[in-house]
Amino acid sequence: MISQFKAKQRRFTAKTLPLALAMASAPMIGGVSLSAVAQLEEVLVTANRRSVTDVQTTAVSVSAITTNDIDKLSPRDLGDIATLVPNFSAAKPAGFNAASFAMRGVGQTSIIVYQDPQVGVTVDDFVIPHIQSQLLEMFDIEQIEVLRGPQGTLFGKNTTGGVVNVKTKRPVLNENSLEVQGKIENYGRHETRIAGNLAVTDTLALRAAGLYMKSDGFWKAGSEYGPVTAFDPNHPALGTTGGGDGRDLGGDDTISGRLKALWEPTPNFTAMAQYEIIRDNGDSPPVANGTPLDAPVVFNLLGLTKDVGRDPLDVGAVTNRDDLLMNMSNGHQVDVDGFYLNMDWEVGDYTLSSVTGLRKQESELPSTYTGEAGPNSLFDANRVDDRETFQQELRLASNFSGPFNYVLGGFYQEDETTFCVVQILGFLDLLGVGSSAFGDPTFWDNNPQVMCNQQKADNWAVFADGSYDIDDKWTISGGIRYTNERKRWTGRNQVFFQQLNGGFDPTLTADTFNEVLDAADFDKYSTGVFRDSKTWKEPTWRLTLSHTFSDDHFAYLNYSRGFKSGAYNDQTGSSGTVITARSAAPTDPEIADSLELGLKSTYLDGRMRVNVATFYAEYSDAQRDLVAEFDNPFGGSFQETRFFNAADLTSYGLEVEASALVTSNFTLRGNLGYLHSEYDQFLADTNFDGVDNVDLTNEDVNRAPEWQWGLDAIYNHTFMNGDLDWVANVTYEDEAIFVYSNVAPEYHGMTDERTLVNASVTYTSADERFFARVYGRNLTDKRYRVGELPVADLWTMSYYGAPRTYGLEVGYKFGGR
Repeated sequence: MISQFKAKQRRFTAKTLPLALAMASAPMIGGVSLSAVAQLEEVLVTANRRSVTDVQTTAVSVSAITTNDIDKLSPRDLGDIATLVPNFSAAKPAGFNAASFAMRGVGQTSIIVYQDPQVGVTVDDFVIPHIQSQLLEMFDIEQIEVLRGPQGTLFGKNTTGGVVNVKTKRPVLNENSLEVQGKIENYGRHETRIAGNLAVTDTLALRAAGLYMKSDGFWKAGSEYGPVTAFDPNHPALGTTGGGDGRDLGGDDTISGRLKALWEPTPNFTAMAQYEIIRDNGDSPPVANGTPLDAPVVFNLLGLTKDVGRDPLDVGAVTNRDDLLMNMSNGHQVDVDGFYLNMDWEVGDYTLSSVTGLRKQESELPSTYTGEAGPNSLFDANRVDDRETFQQELRLASNFSGPFNYVLGGFYQEDETTFCVVQILGFLDLLGVGSSAFGDPTFWDNNPQVMCNQQKADNWAVFADGSYDIDDKWTISGGIRYTNERKRWTGRNQVFFQQLNGGFDPTLTADTFNEVLDAADFDKYSTGVFRDSKTWKEPTWRLTLSHTFSDDHFAYLNYSRGFKSGAYNDQTGSSGTVITARSAAPTDPEIADSLELGLKSTYLDGRMRVNVATFYAEYSDAQRDLVAEFDNPFGGSFQETRFFNAADLTSYGLEVEASALVTSNFTLRGNLGYLHSEYDQFLADTNFDGVDNVDLTNEDVNRAPEWQWGLDAIYNHTFMNGDLDWVANVTYEDEAIFVYSNVAPEYHGMTDERTLVNASVTYTSADERFFARVYGRNLTDKRYRVGELPVADLWTMSYYGAPRTYGLEVGYKFGGR
């Protein structure tokens, strides 16, 4: 396989590297000489988990995003930093305020609670276990490091795409300060941010940072439907029309904060304890009914698609149904409480580091998935989960003066999740299933079904990583990790509440339960419960050879392997059919093998940097979402979104990051990502009969835009005894498939091609205590899909990015330095 890697890598490099090198050697930008100006700021990273290194001599594809970068970007959440990183795409699963990150052709597209993301997120070395809370609020952040490519040795749990490593600001000893910031934005958005630092003693300091965010949302409840052509002649909605009331939808209501204590009793020992809190009570994220009018799907036959051609942000819909355990007017509620302790001891030539964390997350996510608020609850669901994650990591890193250094460590994570979903499937009444099966034309609209399952997972790993300086030019480094991961799954197929005891008890309804998770008592409601477990044992590794040509030119060749463990599906049994060993079985692990060649260069006495990387990667047993179709017990068929080991794929591409001081006041910065991904094979058995019935081998890879680029222009000058920074930012991302449709290729769920223009102007006082910023994002008011799900042959739900937004941000720092 390595020989194939090298052959394809040579062909690709021969075509792309000359262009990259030409860019790297350009001594002029826009006809302006880059001489006689200040140097670019040095950027330090912790990518080797052993020491702090200059990004220009770090043998890995890593993008460092500093506090200053974040301030200039004025992002809404962690996903907005993707515009600064080549071949990093940020989207959202339709209907959820959750992350859908992708790198180099792999990324997650669903909200499945047991699926580990291909792109990991760590915060202060703690691995965030699920995409629902990966979209961090961007306040009190010290630095973000984005490492592209499989991470198989050092960063917590393995990933096949990459990792986003977030470092929050630490308390500062011997400093008392208070920072107060406020932001107002269109669509009724306002934020209050406060961060305080308190010096308790010479060796103990506290830091507290908090944020409150509220907005009205940029969606409108304006969807329309009808006249309804119900298959049931007795359905009360037959022939009716309707629509939303135009109210605002999709608003925010979030409180988040961190309280930290830093203790340094000696120069050789540091301990930082912190408590994290998130209380997210924002609206249920609306979607638009994005069903194409010419699609041969059920919602078109029923007269439920009428909004094509209108502004998609004006045709959102949420039923706000609060009975039958829906609680929709409460919105999406996510509560997080985290407790963390990071310790470092320096003993002689060694540093021992410990990372301990316990994170509890409770989510209740009621949604209207159809983009229609009538004529009844066509498909409303409330996903509820309770998750507890414990993590312990130990690392021993050397700091020898000689040529050899290393880090050894062990990692353990235990994750326990209980999940239930309540579904109201009123569209089945329109199809006549309510009357034919139960003699009631509105039976499904008034009788929700419930499905529950639970997973207990434990992951332990040991790893070693080191480097050896062959001489003052050549360095060889490598690492290996051995992972053992066990998952135990318990579940029950989807049933009416009345069926939980095994029969049909008319007194056992949704209204008799205090909360949704009460139905997850598998001992009390044991009928149909199925249990399964699986253990995976996998070695992963990397090997890197690097060469320092001079103080300004550094190159590396890296081979790495990563894996994403197998996974159970929280949708197993949602068709109402009895769960079997074949349908409940988890996927196998996803394996990634990657070869990468990189060149990092500095020019003109530190005033220009260009970093180029070209890579080739093969992914085997890639886990991909597909729609499975089953016969249900009521004489019809049903669909559920499942993920399968459906694909083997190949990706190769080019990444360029460049920055230059054109003058002492003017900086240009840009990034370029090219990605070619193709499926070598894409087969799946979606009806679990042992025979592959889906073949998408010739389709494009989803979550793999071919081109991405970004360009920043930053101009600084003196103004009113302070500084004025003018920032203009343009980014581009190609279209890409998000999820595949089983109707026809022309109806695949997509993310749209888009060019977005952003700008800001920031005034900072001479003492750097006060700032005021005016900013605008998506200034051309582009409409673009960031997530889309074709729901089998029923309808398509579409999720859109923010329209033109603009605001004012001010802040002041009292005390401190």
